[in-house]
Amino acid sequence: MAVRSLAYIRVETRDLAAWRSFAEGVVGAAATPDSNEERLLLRLDGRPWRFCIEKGEQDRYLCAGLECPDEAQWQATVDRLAKAGVALEQADAATIAQRHVRGMVSLADPAGNRIELVWGNVVAGTPFVSPAGVPAFVTGEMGFGHVVVPTNCYDETRRFYKELLGFGDSDEMRVFFPGGPEQGLGMSFMHATGPRHHTVAVGEFPAPSGLIHTMVEVPSIDDVGLALDRAQAAGVHISSTLGRHTNDKMISFYMRTPSGFDIEFGCGGAQTADWTTVTPTFTIKEDLWGHTWDFGT
Repeated sequence: MAVRSLAYIRVETRDLAAWRSFAEGVVGAAATPDSNEERLLLRLDGRPWRFCIEKGEQDRYLCAGLECPDEAQWQATVDRLAKAGVALEQADAATIAQRHVRGMVSLADPAGNRIELVWGNVVAGTPFVSPAGVPAFVTGEMGFGHVVVPTNCYDETRRFYKELLGFGDSDEMRVFFPGGPEQGLGMSFMHATGPRHHTVAVGEFPAPSGLIHTMVEVPSIDDVGLALDRAQAAGVHISSTLGRHTNDKMISFYMRTPSGFDIEFGCGGAQTADWTTVTPTFTIKEDLWGHTWDFGT
């Protein structure tokens, strides 16, 4: 009984117009009508939204919506968290309706990363049409992608996602860099019950924006290349050139959002139908090729 997928993320921004231009013109997400002018809801598929961008005093990531497949599994996960002493905040009816889910509690992982644990698949009822011509995003039961969150208590955070939220190990790596610790910095990639290679990863890296990156996936390398062209034409900071990861086989590039974290825009990510047949890997080379990094400021 566990989380199945990443349902959505919520983000704070000082500049909704910048986010709308970036999301529609570069990413290819579609803004959906909303009665709240202080909020921007972005669609990637048949769900009412996958990104909620909220006007505020900072540019930062707020939280991830992690989705259980049904009410019974959601309740079992909530009970397990409560028994472990995790502080839970039950959402009121208005918040549940705004999130377009049927049940929700809020909590934080040991590093302070906020989570909204939800259940209930609400559909928009109208087709997704990308303003940038993206034919589709790869979502469905895998959710919209993944998040990589920072932690200053690596082992404790890993245990939290595995023992209390039901995630499983997909891959682990140590990242080495000049002046860094001799043992490197840990990154742990964890899968939910859905087939995506990882839905959550935790990294021993600082992230002033609150998030290392999130990922969206498209059907083909041409869709990735066209997005890279759009990003460069718009003057978006390219945090990493095109490359292919060793662990999940994703072909992708990374670009900076108006809220300071990166979006990985990729295709060809690995999928697994039966996780009981998979042995977790330990990666010693991050990329098969490419992914030259420029973290900028």
